Parts: sequence; structure tokens; C-alpha cells
Amino acid sequence: MNLTQGRARIATSIAERLHQNGHTAYFAGGCVRDQIMNREAHDFDIATTATPDIVEKIFPKVVPVGRQFGVMIVVEEGIPFEVATFRSEAAYLDGRHPSKVIFSRPEEDARRRDFTVNGLFYDPFARKVVDFVGGQEDIQRKVIRAIGHPEERFEEDKLRLLRAIRFSANLGFEIEEKTWKSLKAHAAKITQVSPERIREELVKIFTRPGAGNGFLLLSESGLMKEVLPEIEAMKGVQQQPDFHPEGDVFIHTKMLLDRLQHPSATLALSALLHDVGKPKTFAVREGKITFYEHAPLGAAMAREILKRLRFSNQETDSICESVANHMKFADVQRMRSGKLKQFVSRPNFQEELELHKVDCQSSHGMLDHYEFLKKKLVEFAHEDLKPKPLVNGNDLIALGMKPGPAMKPLLEEIYELQLEGKFKSQEEALRWVRGRLESPPKV
Repeated sequence: MNLTQGRARIATSIAERLHQNGHTAYFAGGCVRDQIMNREAHDFDIATTATPDIVEKIFPKVVPVGRQFGVMIVVEEGIPFEVATFRSEAAYLDGRHPSKVIFSRPEEDARRRDFTVNGLFYDPFARKVVDFVGGQEDIQRKVIRAIGHPEERFEEDKLRLLRAIRFSANLGFEIEEKTWKSLKAHAAKITQVSPERIREELVKIFTRPGAGNGFLLLSESGLMKEVLPEIEAMKGVQQQPDFHPEGDVFIHTKMLLDRLQHPSATLALSALLHDVGKPKTFAVREGKITFYEHAPLGAAMAREILKRLRFSNQETDSICESVANHMKFADVQRMRSGKLKQFVSRPNFQEELELHKVDCQSSHGMLDHYEFLKKKLVEFAHEDLKPKPLVNGNDLIALGMKPGPAMKPLLEEIYELQLEGKFKSQEEALRWVRGRLESPPKV
């Protein structure tokens, strides 16, 4: 393990100060696993014999986030590091927190953790891995195995059901047989976990490598029908074969997740939910499968799902906009230039464009609309796609128009024409408006 750079260097200095004060200090958990796998480690947690009171005395800046559980945050060079006292735990009466914590030895601390691959320590002074649970062997064998009895680990904290899926998907590991059987047996209990914690795990599953496999494991384990029943409902919903040779809506969605490369949470959730309206709009008309209005219905369903999982309003709005708009990409080559400029200048457009690409790649494979838009973006690169409107509501009133709902579509039409270059000045725009008001189009 390279201890001379970045966070590893700072974490080592924290461990050294604990060591100098007579305490054992190891790196713990995921950073050890990642280093063994030659993956970049991001979070360096430290486990120690020092109690919270002692940690506070040694370090100048400490945040007691979980003193009762022996967990403190030490801030060094502006970066927070978790420093936890070795501990064993009594029963988890609330399915999340132990009813009692007893400060103990490293071996007992390792045995209270969730999976063997996360139960490893690294001694930065002896420069060796400390393994009480067989985690190194399971990393070599690419296995996710609960420490001790799987039933006990899952009963202690039901979130571990989702964490098992996440580690299996992200690391590309198999879930060991007993752990898998216990996971499936306990799947219904995931509803005892707070929506916020479920959301965090789902985001990690869908935004990191192996998202498609995680999608399948969620379904196969029984967790999907508990946390995302609307996605489980996609199974068996067939699609028109000439447009969707890949199969049903569920498989199509899995393929999208497989194709995304390091997506944001909003893009990943947009892909997950883009066709969520299809099961409820499935119909066969004149021998063809249709899903009329599945995009607006899907956006409404997505809003309910995201609200249930406590996503922020901003994330929810972005995702729902992507779901609502994903079918509009089929019309882009027929849009007037003003409307097209408005379409591509929206804040959400780049993620919607990426969603459109993987949607096509995961079905019929035709990218003509995508390529058209890429060319248009180059063409529009030096234009101001959001100029100040030449005409506003006050201008219409000054020209004699009564305030009311008819103003909005007229202002939209004027702005579209402005984007198309029909007007070079406000004077030209107002002249056009006068003509329109004097001779409105016949309906």
C-alpha cells in the first residue's frame, strides 16, 4: 500500500500519532479491500484501541459524530477521517444500531462487520494485512460472504441486504450460496430501512460499474419488488420486435444501465425510469404493440417513486423532465430551427442526449437523430441560444392586447421566430406583432 500520497499520507499521520500515544491503529474496511484489488481507495477509515475521549485529547479538530458507538471524525488538512474504537456489539434492537457497544480487540471488531471482504485491517507500521475473517481468500475467489451467520448479519442491519447486492455488482463478485439464500429469505424486511438509506444504496448500485448486474440481482433476490415494484412490473412486458429486438422492457432497461459510463445519479435514474410507464400503457393495435403516452405517464410515476425515496426536488425535476422528453427526440429532425434551439439549450439536454443514445443502442440501434443533434450543436456553437426576448407581455398590452391566457402562446411564437432570425430588432418584431393583432390567423 502506497502511504505517501494524498489521503493515505494523511491517514498514516493520524495512525502514527495514535501509535505514538501507545495505541494500536489500523486502516479498516473498504480501503484495505480496494488496495488488495489494486483499486483506488477513497476513504481511509481508522480503527484503534484509543477511546473517543483519548482521540479528542490527541487531535485538535474532532467531531463526535457517534461517540456512543466509539466513532469520531478527525479533521486533518481540511479532510475528515473516521476514527473508530475497536468494539463488539450487543443486539441490534432497531435493525440499524446496536443496543450496546463494548470497546474490545481487533478480532472482535472484525467479526461484527458485514462481509469478509470488508472485515480486513491493514497495519501501516508492520506493512501487512490483518485478516481475522478470511477476507483475503474471498477477494481472491471473488466472493461476497457474510461474516459468521448471514441471518445474524442481515438481522442486525437490514441495509446489508442492499449492500450485498452493491458490492457484488460493483466488484464483479459472486454472492456466496448461504449468504444469497439468507438474503432472499430476508428480502421483505428491507422495507424496515429508511427511504434515505435505501436511496443511497440504489444510487451506488446504478451509478457504478456493474449496474446492469446489480439490476438483475435486485430482481432475483426479491428486493426489487419491495423497493421498486414499478420496475419489477416491466418483466414480461413485450415490445414491438422491429424496434426492440432485445426483448421485454425489463431487459431493455438493464441494457441501458450496462451502457452508461460513470453516469450521474440523475442520468442513471433517468435510464432506470424512462420506460416505467410502459406496463400501464401496453396495448396491441392492428397487430402492433403500442405504448401511447407512456412518457408523460412515466414522468408522473417517476415523480412518485423519487418522492418515496426522498430524492431532492432538483434531482426529481431533472429526472422527470428526462423521462417526459425521451420520446421527443424522434421529432428533432422535423422541428423548426427556433423550437430546436430551445430544445437543445435546456440545462438538462446533455444528459437527455446521452439517455437517447443508449436508449437507441439498447434497441433498434439507429442513431440518426443523435448524429443530427451532434451536428446541430456544432452549428449552434457560436450562437446565443437564449437571447433576451425582443417582445414581452407589457409590449403586447401597449399594442392593445388584453392580458390573459392568449398572451403566452403568442409570446412563445414571437420568441421562436426571433430564434429563427426573422427579427433583427425590437422594431421589426413589434411590426410583426401589430400585423398579427390586426389580422389574426383563422382557426
